[in-house]
Amino acid sequence: MNPTGNTTAQPELFEMTFFNPDLYELMIRFGMNMLFITIIIRYIYYRKTSNKDYLFTYYAISVISFMICFALKKLNIDTGMGLGLFAIFGIIRYRTDTVRIREMSYLFIAIGLSVINALAGKQLSLLEMLFINGIVTVMVMGMEYWWLMKQETVKTVIYEKIENIKPENYAALKADLEARTGLKITKVEVGKIDFLKDTAQVKIHYHALEPGEAYTSDFTE
Repeated sequence: MNPTGNTTAQPELFEMTFFNPDLYELMIRFGMNMLFITIIIRYIYYRKTSNKDYLFTYYAISVISFMICFALKKLNIDTGMGLGLFAIFGIIRYRTDTVRIREMSYLFIAIGLSVINALAGKQLSLLEMLFINGIVTVMVMGMEYWWLMKQETVKTVIYEKIENIKPENYAALKADLEARTGLKITKVEVGKIDFLKDTAQVKIHYHALEPGEAYTSDFTE
């Protein structure tokens, strides 16, 4: 009580409570998110490509996206703020290597599912959330294993038989590249030509014969 006799509320030392029932909701949502992300990333993407380079990235961005969105869910954010969350991830750039559109697609799926699982309101039931996650998972699996059975990839090689780059020698160029690489080439494109060194940059298009073959090289496209 102050000298005037009025009782004033004392400020609390900590504004957050030790326990909140929303913890159970967090655990359920996070568990469901990690379940479907693991199915898509570990058992579809990795099994199809055998590429470990992006596994850490997908899991890390998925987890941090989920936690950020769930934490901000308790605030009164409008649609503009929600779209701003995607703008934050839109500035992500990998300056060391060129990220293929396939990997960027999986990255967007990981972020998108994490945002949905974290921000879905009470209007969306648990079964509806399971359906959304399930339909995305089935779509990715169907595209990878049934629809897109043959995946075309591209390698850029330096070719020294400069006489074969002429249009009339296309068949000889294709046959020579197939003999050297052991690949069934579907198309050949001639790029930059260096007449001083008698070499040319040639892009070869081929279908990967084994899972992960398209991801075992670091050729620049």
